[in-house]
Formats: sequence, C-alpha cells, structure tokens
Amino acid sequence: MYYANNGLIQWFSSLGSGSLVGSDNMIASAKPKSPMKAEKKNTKKMMRKKIQKVANGEPSVNRTNVPERVAGPLLEDLLSDLTQINNSMERAKRLFEWLIRPIPAQTFFRDTWEKKPIFVQRNKPDYYKGLFSTAEFDRILREEYVQYGVNLDVTSYTNGKRETHNPPGRARPFTVWDFYESGCSLRMLNPQAFSSTVWNVLSILQERFGSMAGANVYLTPAQTQGFAPHYDDIEAFIVQLEGKKHWRVYNPRLKEVKKEALTNFKQADIGKPILDVVLEAGDLLYFPRGFIHQGNCLPDAHSLHITISSYQKNSWGDLLHKLVPAALEIAIEEDVDFRRGLPLDYLTYMGVQNSDKDDPRRGKFFSQIETLMKKLSNYAPVDAAVDQKARDFLHDCLPPVLTADELASSVQGAPARWEDGRVKGVGAQITTQTRVRILRAGCARLCSDGEAVHLYYTTNNSRVYHKEEPQSFEVKTEHTDAVEYLIHSYPDFVTVESLPCDSVQDRISLTELLFENGIIHTEAPL
Repeated sequence: MYYANNGLIQWFSSLGSGSLVGSDNMIASAKPKSPMKAEKKNTKKMMRKKIQKVANGEPSVNRTNVPERVAGPLLEDLLSDLTQINNSMERAKRLFEWLIRPIPAQTFFRDTWEKKPIFVQRNKPDYYKGLFSTAEFDRILREEYVQYGVNLDVTSYTNGKRETHNPPGRARPFTVWDFYESGCSLRMLNPQAFSSTVWNVLSILQERFGSMAGANVYLTPAQTQGFAPHYDDIEAFIVQLEGKKHWRVYNPRLKEVKKEALTNFKQADIGKPILDVVLEAGDLLYFPRGFIHQGNCLPDAHSLHITISSYQKNSWGDLLHKLVPAALEIAIEEDVDFRRGLPLDYLTYMGVQNSDKDDPRRGKFFSQIETLMKKLSNYAPVDAAVDQKARDFLHDCLPPVLTADELASSVQGAPARWEDGRVKGVGAQITTQTRVRILRAGCARLCSDGEAVHLYYTTNNSRVYHKEEPQSFEVKTEHTDAVEYLIHSYPDFVTVESLPCDSVQDRISLTELLFENGIIHTEAPL
C-alpha cells in the first residue's frame, strides 16, 4: 500500500528524540553518553503502544494495497533485464518505475514530485535486496580506503543536540563498529564509489532525472537517532534496506523552499508532522526538498537505509544565475538604454535610508528599472545558458556502467594484449561500413562558448564526485553536423559512411576520436 500526504496523516503523537545506548568501551569523549535506564524503559513502553496502533490500522489513512503480482522483480533480476534494453532512456524509465512501484510514474510526476511526501508500504522485505547491506558496509570498511569526513560520518542526536564524532584519518572497522556499538549512527557519503550496484543504479537513474543522482547510506543502532530535524535541498527517496525506522515529515517553514539545506531545528519549532510512519525493509518514503524530516530507530531493530537524491541546484533560479549575467552583458553591448548614466542625484532618494520617503522620483526610478528588466529578456541567450547547466550536469554525472556487449564493442574491450614481451592485436580497423552509436543517450553534448565548439562527455568521469575536471575536447566546425547526427540518431546504429562529413578521411578520424574517448561503441566487436 502507499500513503499519500493529504494533510490528515498523523499516526503518532510527537515523540521525544531518540536516546543513545552507552558502552563501557567508549573512545575518550568523542562518543555520546548513555541515557538514563528509566527514560529508556518509558520510551520503549510508549513505542510499543504506538506500534500496536499502526498494526491495528489506526487512524484511518488513504490506503492502496500492493498485490504480490505487482510488487515487481527483485533488483538483481531487474538489472539483468535492463541490460537487454537497447535504449538507456528506456532503462532509466523502467528502473524508476520499479523504485516507486505501484505508483505510476506519470501520476507521481504529476501529483507528487516537488509537491508532497508519499509513503509506499510493500510488506516485501526483499524488494530492495541486493542494493546495499550491512555486510557490504563492513566489506567496504575492511577492503577500501574510507576516510572520516570524506566518505564516512559518525553522528548522534540526543537530548536535542546533534554531534559529529569524526576522528581524523582512515576509518578502521574496529573503531567504526565500536562507535556504532556505543549508539552512534554511521553515514556513508558516497557509496557509489565503493559499491558497483549503487553505481549502476545511480548511473541509470541520472538519465531519468536529467540531473545528478547521488546517494548516502545510513546505518543506525536500535533506540537511537543520528540527526536533528532538518530539511535538504534535494528530492529524497528513502529506501529501507534492513530493520525499520520511524520517520516524521513536517511542512516547510516557509512557503518558498529555500535553496540551501538547513539542519538542527528544535522540536518546538517545527510543529506537528504531516506524515508519521514506520519504514520496514522493502518500503519507500519520498519527500521533496524543503520538507523538514527526522528519523529515529525503534527499540527492537536497527535500521539501514539508502537515500537516493536528485535535483540539487536544478531550479529556474539556478538557470537564471547562468542566464541573467550573460543577457546583461549582451544588452550593455547592444542597447544604448543600458549604457545611459544614472540620475545625478539618485543617491539622495534611493537606497534603504530613503526607502520610506514619499518622493515621486522613486516611482520614476523603479519604472525605469522595470522597463530595462523587461527589455533584458530580448537579449537572453537561453540555449547558451542551458548548455552551461548541461556542462555542469555532465561534470556531476557518474560514468556509465557497461554491459557485457558494450564492453566488448567499446574501447574498453578493443582487441589488444600483452604476449611474449610484445603488444599484439592493436590496430583494429574502423571502416566506412562500421556501424556505431553514442554509448548512452545523455553521455555527450555539443556546447559552444562563442568562439569554439566543444564536446563534453561523461564516459571518462570518476565514480568520486568531481575527482576529475570536466571532460571535453574541441570539435572542428566541419565535424559538428556529424556529431549532432550521431547524438540525434540514438539509439540506432549508423554507418560511418553516413556521417555528414566532407571526406572519407574526416569520417574515419572523427569516429576514431569518439571511439578512443569511449563516447561511441560499435554494433559488433572490432
């Protein structure tokens, strides 16, 4: 079943912050103190009553059952099926449909996206199995170089105070699990850098959102809370993987959703929750940016969830940040009205100190500003500003995860080997009859800075956010039509001969350049 926020969903009375379980083996003063036993006992008793209310279906909410037959495939099977789909946009569509099932994607984007929280309860603990696990968390700590503050945060929230307990340096398993045993929450900041499955899922979903898809993993001990009530600047999908967690979501404090995330609200400042639910393994909670939220563990279970996020800095305002300065520069260059001098005496009647003055000159000044602002839109290079946003997106993107067929037919699998002290097999030929296509629908984009055209692409990006500089190279003017043709032909393969270039040699050299940078692959292995 899924529960939509209709303004009436209030399942529990407001709860106090979770308390932290203490340990005799705490690391100096970096770890939180254990709560009073009486407080723990009372909290457990209260939570049992509230859980029982949920089990009894109290109070009435908007319900939709999720029949077993529509619950969807498990992740491993789904990812296997997606490799058979020829179009990466269709893969992204299918994966997102699975993520929010049984809500139809069209209904979700029309009624819920950026508007209100929603809760999907499946009663199918294995639904998200394989995405991430506590065992994977432990493996990463033991096998990978995980750093506090870079890849991992150790946090707590008790008695209304949120704290971070990160020591310097590398996160060793012994120390990390000792923190956890003492009641601290663990947040892995970029699991896609260590988990191939998370990387795969996010690299597919980013094409559905047209914006970077990121993730954090949260592991929280029973009877604790790791973070204060706060809101984020992203669209958040809370995917419950293990155990259970009690979530409360509150309306934004302002009608306008602020751009930046804000943390550490006090309980008294946020009012009553509009959504109050317990997520169990296989469940999903979505809430838009700006909605205040907090999650705490119940007394009888730990919690492992992954937050999949997107749409950070992807608003009209963010586009206008790119557009307005460029429009103003053009307007000043081309329109004399933008170059005329300000009134000689404008400082005597404008500005904050003069804002209460009843001066007719102020009205005339504002009228002139309004006129210029209206004219400014005539000089707005909208496509160029969109391309600036696109360049940022391509820099943010994860590189694509190649299927077996793509690996064999791309530069990654091109024939070359080391044998008997010599390199052999290099020199596979691309001919005019070779059939090629772009590796992913959104993996490359032509952008102009007014003087030259560059092709920006994601295929050489790192799994670590912005570890590499934006990947691009200049495209000759006579080759831009051919690159556009390849981009617009996706998902179809086209022959090298069909590229609109001036000569056979141009077609071959351009194709080789794109192939060597991993931007295209061939229909059959070379």
